[in-house]
Amino acid sequence: MHPTTDHRVPAQPGEAGLAPTSTRRGPLVNRGFALLWTGYSVSIIGDFLFDTTLVVWIALGLGRDQPWAPAAVSGVLLASALPIALIGPVAGVFVDRWDKRRTMMVMDVLRAGIVGLLVLVSGALPLPFVPGGRLPLGWTLGAIYATVVLVNALGRFAGPSTTALIGDLVPEEERARASGMQQAAMSLALIIGPGAAPPLYLAVGPQWTLLFEAASFLVSLACLRAIVAPPAAHSVKPGQRGHVLRELGAGLRFFAQSRILMTLAVSIVLVMLGGGALNALDIFFATQNLHASATVYGLLGASFGLGAILGSLLLSGLTPRLGVARVLSVGTFLIGMLVLVYSRLTAPAPAIALLFVFGICNAGVNVAAGPLVLHATPRAFVGRVSAVLNPLGALASVLSMALAGVLDSTLLSGFHARLLGLDFGPVDTIFSAAGLLAVLGGAYAMVRLRGVRLAGERGGPTATSEDGQPVAEAALAAQ
Repeated sequence: MHPTTDHRVPAQPGEAGLAPTSTRRGPLVNRGFALLWTGYSVSIIGDFLFDTTLVVWIALGLGRDQPWAPAAVSGVLLASALPIALIGPVAGVFVDRWDKRRTMMVMDVLRAGIVGLLVLVSGALPLPFVPGGRLPLGWTLGAIYATVVLVNALGRFAGPSTTALIGDLVPEEERARASGMQQAAMSLALIIGPGAAPPLYLAVGPQWTLLFEAASFLVSLACLRAIVAPPAAHSVKPGQRGHVLRELGAGLRFFAQSRILMTLAVSIVLVMLGGGALNALDIFFATQNLHASATVYGLLGASFGLGAILGSLLLSGLTPRLGVARVLSVGTFLIGMLVLVYSRLTAPAPAIALLFVFGICNAGVNVAAGPLVLHATPRAFVGRVSAVLNPLGALASVLSMALAGVLDSTLLSGFHARLLGLDFGPVDTIFSAAGLLAVLGGAYAMVRLRGVRLAGERGGPTATSEDGQPVAEAALAAQ
């Protein structure tokens, strides 16, 4: 959450200016990004299918009718979150040292192999030297958790590498469009994965979905092999010995001194402190406050996803005209206002319509975030900066989910109050707090990002400073 007018990638100290792979504008920006986007799209669909299949496999298969099934499903979520918190920041150090394209290729190979091993555990083939050909239940659950941890740990290296590679392949004035295409792919995957995984599991078991996930990494690998990218930036010179803590400290100091990055961090944390609560309690809001069935809960998610797809496609073109910083700050503010309205609804139809608009605004924020990160960050720091921002948002979301669950089931259990003629219960009170946090995050961004312009925007920079820092960011830092 991520130009120069002569279409050149900003050079680092000691580097010659690097020409992008193509200056010709196309439906997917240029050939390099088109290949990257194709691999990313297939891979992200596989990821959502994979994640949902694991939950369904445990809930309806391994733990069917067992009292420990909810805790086992929560174990999958915990296994996903641990690498983000423990490995993410350090992974960014190595991403900045290594070639980005090659890093992504290695991670794809490793992840395909790890998921392939889980296919064997799922019962696709009888295991030799194992009684009955299958692992005991406890070992199977352990294999699932280990796979999730390893796949997500390797993803901590692949994600920042993707951001850095986009910076190398796409000129700044086209990055909002590239970010929009990525968000459209993710939104589509968000609809396909949770929707297709349960019926696929019931029809054929987990094996085929797991195979698709493994194959998706190989498709991404093939696309990456076909990309011709400029030489990647390296934070450590050839022959120089790196120092992880020193490099991590340098990245953190740069992050803390950047007004744009710190503003993004504060806004993301404020929004995700409420966003996690929405994810955790929306099913209860749908059934209790909207007086709807579980089917309507699925429609709420689908409406949000459709809005996100439309918003990604529309705002990828409009964002450079409106201004990336303005789209992010106003979009965040509007998200907060929409959540406040959503918390007051009592019927399904307006909630479905509102979440469609919510999806559009959320897409705008995501479209704008990537280009802002790349604008504010020298090439040799992109890995570390991405590895700070992503864990911050993820940890804020996890904290929000945990806190929302505790509040709803303990302190606010049975809570009812009336204020200014409005009735408040447990879930809508928590949602109201989430909306206020997002409004605060948007207002903060409006103030802090005022005057920030990217290349291609009116009043935007046309060059970078001598240290590779964008002119707009350098000017802000000097104030």
